Amino acid sequence: MLSIFYTDDFLNHDTGVNHPESPERLRACVLALKSFREANKINWISPRKVTEEELQWVHTQEYIDRLKSSCARGGGFIDEDTQISQKSYDVALKSAGAWLNSVDEVLKGNSSFALSRPPGHHAESDRAMGFCLFSNAALASIYALNHKGVNRVLVFDWDVHHGNGTQHIVQSYRGIAYVSIHQYPFYPGTGSHDEKGSHGNVLNVPIYAGTTSEGYLYKFDREVFPFIQKFNPDLFIISAGFDAHQRDPLANINLTTDDYVYMTKKCLEIQPNLLLGLEGGYDFKALGECCVEVCRVLLGY
Repeated sequence: MLSIFYTDDFLNHDTGVNHPESPERLRACVLALKSFREANKINWISPRKVTEEELQWVHTQEYIDRLKSSCARGGGFIDEDTQISQKSYDVALKSAGAWLNSVDEVLKGNSSFALSRPPGHHAESDRAMGFCLFSNAALASIYALNHKGVNRVLVFDWDVHHGNGTQHIVQSYRGIAYVSIHQYPFYPGTGSHDEKGSHGNVLNVPIYAGTTSEGYLYKFDREVFPFIQKFNPDLFIISAGFDAHQRDPLANINLTTDDYVYMTKKCLEIQPNLLLGLEGGYDFKALGECCVEVCRVLLGY
């Protein structure tokens, strides 16, 4: 069984006209996932909201209050890329909640997909950034460590952009590892190979614009996968952005849908149940297609 945490409330995060991180992204995912052959094996669940106490694990109270009041005033741009609306704060609480619900689901023995927005891996402890409001993957990692039997959590970020926020928040935790393969130099400008974390718990694998499947998977097989194997996580999170796809309009990496299938299958060799959470991906067709094929793998097909 595969559980997907989703609510139509995620569509109420209004980013304005022509913004790439639009509600249409999730509409494309949901339509594709409800139309494929094994759709009846997916358990769709409405997520909870995170509490402000939980948010304080990864964000300053000043930032939480500032975001809440900005939304209450109607929103607008809170950095050069990130637009919010009146409902964005409450939607972001549920987006983060979907990731925490997914932790619980994986610990019960099921793979889970937090199909949510806004995304999170660029959000720093004290500010929004790069379409992201709350640091969902970092929050889920720390939440997981609070559970009996979970001593090591790993976040594999295959979004085409480096997850600066996730790395900066978790890199001081001995029990959390972060690994990212991303286009570089590129937004947000972080993620050099020299960034190792406080405990050697960070691996960044920068790749050049124009990298093909062959070059990307070579890096995955030779650097990313051995790092994950060595860390041997009790809980395995994938920050699943699909913007390294060859059809994505915002980046210059040339992965195919089959490449995401390959990486998902390899990750299942490490842990039989995975937590995926949606990050980027801005070509609607590619996004829906990748979600379907990755979920098909998680269902055992």
